Amino acid sequence: MADTELNVFRSSLDLVILKALSWGPRHGYAVAEWIDQATSAAILIEEGTLYPALHRLERKRWVETEWGVSENNRRAKFYQLTAAGRAQLRSETPTWLRHAEAIAQALRATAPELA
Repeated sequence: MADTELNVFRSSLDLVILKALSWGPRHGYAVAEWIDQATSAAILIEEGTLYPALHRLERKRWVETEWGVSENNRRAKFYQLTAAGRAQLRSETPTWLRHAEAIAQALRATAPELA
């Protein structure tokens, strides 16, 4: 994967994870479950992708962590948005929505329009 492709993937994954945390703290498995449900299983995030992304967001100070107990009564690390993470989500979402719609529009095009 080229560097630009990797950067696009990482930044879009970061944004989706921030969205998953926008309703409150979640442990990693719950983040992956939310993404699976929100995308109708079109995007499946494996542990080897999810946890490095969560750690990257923590280094950027967009999320913070706290240990707690999961619904299975197991010790788990919970991730929650910081003010900076919430601001990042708010500022990046409109741009990604515009780009995603523009790409979808281009892919739906059936024939080139002439000027």
